[in-house]
Amino acid sequence: MEAKDARPYLVEQLKQQHCLWSYDHDAIDDLPDDMLIEFVMLYLDIDEINMLFQLFPYKKVKRSWIENVVTQGERYYTLNYFFAWYYFHVKRPRAYVKAMATRQLNRRLLA
Repeated sequence: MEAKDARPYLVEQLKQQHCLWSYDHDAIDDLPDDMLIEFVMLYLDIDEINMLFQLFPYKKVKRSWIENVVTQGERYYTLNYFFAWYYFHVKRPRAYVKAMATRQLNRRLLA
């Protein structure tokens, strides 16, 4: 699938999973990139997550993951551990996830 077709496909997959039920249907197509990355990482499968890396630069996906998914805490700890190990090739994923969560939460508290 080409990059230009990936975004509408991902939005459609999120709609089918009922992840965007609270959004205005006219505004769903204008979903910000960070939210799209977050929702795909949380609610869709590996094939769709792989599409993110075709659609967006690696650094943007990683930044969005750290800022939006890692900070959601213990609920997604195993998922974040997997992302750190599989997608971002972190040598010590458990320590990395904990450090990034702490860093992001401190930034929010000090802002």
